[in-house]
This record gives sequence, structure tokens and C-alpha cells, in this order.
Amino acid sequence: MLEDRFGRRIDYVRLSVTDRCDLRCSYCIPKGFKDFEEPEHWLTFDEIERVIGAFTRLGTRRVRLTGGEPLLRRDISTLAARLSALPGLDDLSLSTNATQLARHAPALKAAGVSRLNVSLDSLRRDCITEVTGRDSLPQILDGLMAAKQAGLTPIKINMVAMQGVNHDDIEAMVGFCIEHQFILRLIETMPMGDTGRSAQYLDLQPVLARLRDSFGLRPQTATLGGGPASYWSTADGRFTLGVITPISQHFCATCNRVRLSVDGTLYMCLGQEESLALRPLLRAGISDADLEAVIRQAIELKPERHEFLETPGKVVRIMAKTGG
Repeated sequence: MLEDRFGRRIDYVRLSVTDRCDLRCSYCIPKGFKDFEEPEHWLTFDEIERVIGAFTRLGTRRVRLTGGEPLLRRDISTLAARLSALPGLDDLSLSTNATQLARHAPALKAAGVSRLNVSLDSLRRDCITEVTGRDSLPQILDGLMAAKQAGLTPIKINMVAMQGVNHDDIEAMVGFCIEHQFILRLIETMPMGDTGRSAQYLDLQPVLARLRDSFGLRPQTATLGGGPASYWSTADGRFTLGVITPISQHFCATCNRVRLSVDGTLYMCLGQEESLALRPLLRAGISDADLEAVIRQAIELKPERHEFLETPGKVVRIMAKTGG
């Protein structure tokens, strides 16, 4: 098993298959940004399978496909099928903005993707247009309904909560999730790059207190996917709320994940710079045994915690470059 120097078991890899996206969310990719990785720098499917295979042999049980927007990577369902067939991998999930989801949902289900996280920050068309830079709400909703019909459940709605942008939309999103049996996850903005630092941060602790009172929410002990959210649910189980609070109540002590970017860089923490470039090693012909040894050494670099509050300007890379 992979364990870092602070005794945390690392059993979850977030795998970015592209840093490109068809939206320009205000807290993620700056408008006019063009500094994307060249395709020849992307890990190939064979290279990705080698790296994830090494992780599964070392005890990793969960992999999430991310981006950018992962559905922009050609033949993404083929990659998903290859990964889901790896011995020891119990949970293959995918994060998406859902604009391309309507045409991909059945193939993803058939390939072994077990569940989805869908980014949706409001049900107001004007708000989504402002946040994403595009009139994308109809496509997102079509994708969500297609995923539901394909049986890609549970579906989690990731709503980045922003003061003055969508803070008044939260109750409406709760109603939407109850109607469609989606799980709602509220997320605090993080100061990653200029876009993240300029986002309108909203402390989720008062929001959680309000929703607890309004809907009679009770804390859950299950993590529902091994990620950083803490979960609450109604007594009848009709609605589940997750909150991800990297700023107001960080969860670094239980962090179980690393991120592999599209160019093969292994990042140990969103809020720190510790990383290891795997692509040069892969293309130099590293053996499987040496690859496993390098991954073990890299895990030793994982820091104890982020420093978003102490040094909010420290991380200059944007989220899409790291992998969501």
C-alpha cells in the first residue's frame, strides 16, 4: 500500500486526460488563455494505462477521469474501458461539465464508468452564461438527463458557491437535486492562479448551518467515493448534501489522493508545488518495477497540508493545468 510520511494511505488518483475545455469558467481558465499543452506532450493511452496499472499494483482502488473537460479527449470511452479492466481498480468515475455528455453517456456506462460528477453552478441561464462564458445550460441539462437515463448513478452536482454570483441559487439547486435524485456538493473557491484568487469566495459554514436547519440534515459517516467532501442527508434519504471546504475547514489530515496531469506530471497537493515528471521516465523506457519505486518516492514528497490561507498567491498554475 502507498502511505505518505504522515501516515495517510494514498489510494485515489485523479487523472487529467486533457487540459482543454469548451467552457471558460470564471474561477478556472482565464478568458483568452491559450497556454495549453501540445498533444505530443499528452500521455498516450498506453502510457496512462502503465501509470495507473502501477498505482493499482501499489494499492490504488479509485481513479477519476478529469480535465479540463475529459470528454474532449478523443476515444475517452476506450481509455475508460482499458482502465476499468485493470486488476484491483474498484471505482472508475468521471468529472465533466456535461456539454458533451448526451452523446457519450451510454458508451461511458458500457466502458465501466460507475458514476459522474457534473459541474453546474446555477439553474439560471444568464448566470451560467456569465460564469462559463457560453450559453451552455441547455446542453448541460440535456447531458445530465442522458446520463441519468444511461444509469450512470449516483450523479453528483458540483456547485462552486460564490458570493454575489450564485449564493441565492443554492436552495433552488437543492430542489432540483431532490427532484432528480442527484447528490448536491457545494464547493468553496480556492486561490489557484489569478482566476481562483479573483473568485468571490463564500464561506460554506453558515450555508451548511442554514441548510441543516431547513432540511433537517443529519451527518453521514460514509464518504461516498473517497473524496474530500463531508456529507449530510435527510432522515428519509431523499436528499444528500456534500460540502467541500478547503478554506473554512480544510481536510488535509485525511487527504488520500494525488493528481496526474495530462503531460504526465504527478502533483502531490493542489496547494503546494511538490511534483514529479513521469513522462520523460516513461519515454526513456523505465521498467514497471522502477516505475513503482519512483511513485513510492514521489509519495514521500506529499506535504502535510496546503497553505491557501497563509500564502494565497503561492500556486500560480490554474486548476485545468493540474487536473480537476
